[in-house]
Amino acid sequence: MSLFEKIKSSQIRPAKAWTKIRTLDMHTGGEPVRVIIDGFPKIQGKTILEKRRYVKSKFDNLRKALLFEPRGHADMYGVLPCDPERPDSDFGVLFIHNEGYSTMCGHATLAIAKLAVDQAWVPRTGDLTTVRIDAPCGLLTAYVTTKNDEVQFVEFENVPSFVVALDETIDVPGLGRIQYDLAYGGAFYAYVDVRQEALNGLTCSSNDYRALIEKGMMIKHAVMRQKSNVVHPFESDLSFLYGTIFIEPSSKVGIHSKNVCVFAEGEVDRSPTGSGVSGRAAIHHARGELNVGEKITIESIVESTMTVCVKQDASFGNFPAIIPLVGGSSHYTGQHEFLIDPSDPMSEGFILR
Repeated sequence: MSLFEKIKSSQIRPAKAWTKIRTLDMHTGGEPVRVIIDGFPKIQGKTILEKRRYVKSKFDNLRKALLFEPRGHADMYGVLPCDPERPDSDFGVLFIHNEGYSTMCGHATLAIAKLAVDQAWVPRTGDLTTVRIDAPCGLLTAYVTTKNDEVQFVEFENVPSFVVALDETIDVPGLGRIQYDLAYGGAFYAYVDVRQEALNGLTCSSNDYRALIEKGMMIKHAVMRQKSNVVHPFESDLSFLYGTIFIEPSSKVGIHSKNVCVFAEGEVDRSPTGSGVSGRAAIHHARGELNVGEKITIESIVESTMTVCVKQDASFGNFPAIIPLVGGSSHYTGQHEFLIDPSDPMSEGFILR
C-alpha cells in the first residue's frame, strides 16, 4: 500500500469510553449553525423549556465541548433537535451558544428548516413545504420553497413580536447617555442607533468589530442593571435581555438598514439576526413606518441579508404585537463526527477572545 493510500484509509478508532457526536454544519448569512444529529443523550421533559432545563442541568459539558475551542470557537452556534412539544409539530429545537441557551434563533430556524426538507425529516408537499418547529419561545412555522428538488428560499413566521419601550435613555458608565428601543422578537434586545454622539463615530462595519462587542456589552449590562421591564408575559425563563442590536442606515439600493447584534457573552451575529429583525419590524410598525404586508431587507456586518415582513397584527398578553415573516438563505459547510476523550484535560473546551 502506498503512502497516499495509507493516508486516505486513515481513521481514528475511538475507545469505548469516548463520546461520539455527529453534526451537520451550515451557515445562514455567514452565521454558523452546528446541528447535532446523533450521539447526544436522550432528552427528558414534556415541554421545550423543560427539555432545555434538563440539558442545562445534565449535559452542559457537551454544549461546551461542541461549541468551544478546540472543536468550535467563541462565536459558534448550535442547534439540538428534539421531540416536539405539540402533537402537530414536526420536531423541537434547543438553541445553544457560548453563554448557554437562547430562547429563539432566526438564522438557525432558517437553516434547520432547509435541512429538514433536504433530509426528508418532513415530507415535501410540492414546491412549498411547511415545517412546524417547537422552540423555547413558542411555535415557529417555516415555509420552504424548492425548485428542481433544491431548496431555493426559506421563510418563517415568528412568535408574536412586540415593543416594550421606545426612545428610552440610560446612563452607561464609560459611554454616557444612550438612547435605545426595547423590543421582543423571540428574545429581548436593546436597539441602538450608532449615530448617537455618545458612541463617538461607531459604525456597523467589520472595522469596528471589537468596539461593537465592547460597547454592546456595556449597554446590555447597563440596561440589565437598571430596567425591570424585560419581562415575558407568560414565561419567566424568557425574561432576560439577550443582547444589543446596533443599527445604521444603508446607502445601498433596496437595503433598508444594517443590523449588528451583540448577544450572549459577546458573540457577534454574522447574519442580520432573525429574532432581531422581528423586533425591528415591531418597532417600525409601532412608529407607523411599516404597514401590514410591507417587507424590508436588512443587512448584516458581513453584508448578508434577511427580509422581514409584517404579516399581520396580533396581541401578546397586554402588548400590541405583530407576526413577522422572516426570510433568508442557508448553505452547508461540513459534516463531522466529534470525539470526546474523557482523559483529555480540555475535553469540555475553552474560549479565548
